[in-house]
Amino acid sequence: QVQLVESGGGSVQAGGSLRLSCTASGYSHMPYITTYWMTWFRQAPGKEREGVAGLATRTGSALYADSVRGRFTVSQDNAKNTLYLQMNNLKPEDTAMYYCAAGRSVGIWSRKNDYQYWGQGAQVTVSS
Repeated sequence: QVQLVESGGGSVQAGGSLRLSCTASGYSHMPYITTYWMTWFRQAPGKEREGVAGLATRTGSALYADSVRGRFTVSQDNAKNTLYLQMNNLKPEDTAMYYCAAGRSVGIWSRKNDYQYWGQGAQVTVSS
């Protein structure tokens, strides 16, 4: 069973930066680097959960939603089994609960139903 724990959320003014971390544990027989897609989703009140940035852990290839491309960067530290989301030039519309997710057979990186494991979420609030 895979466990995901997010950290690093908080409140910031527009134009500021935050970095989220997601530490994974519970990988038994499969090494982290070859196993999963790791993706950051977010959900604002009254809205659908949407994919923000995804990473193919084996290749390091990253994909981004149009709304964050050029401002957000997803990366991994394999030695620490940790996924990061560096968020720069934050906007009030980035305010949401951010979730880390892991999926083994992901067809579409931003489709939430393709992911089996989820963290508890980290709140990001951006004020104008």
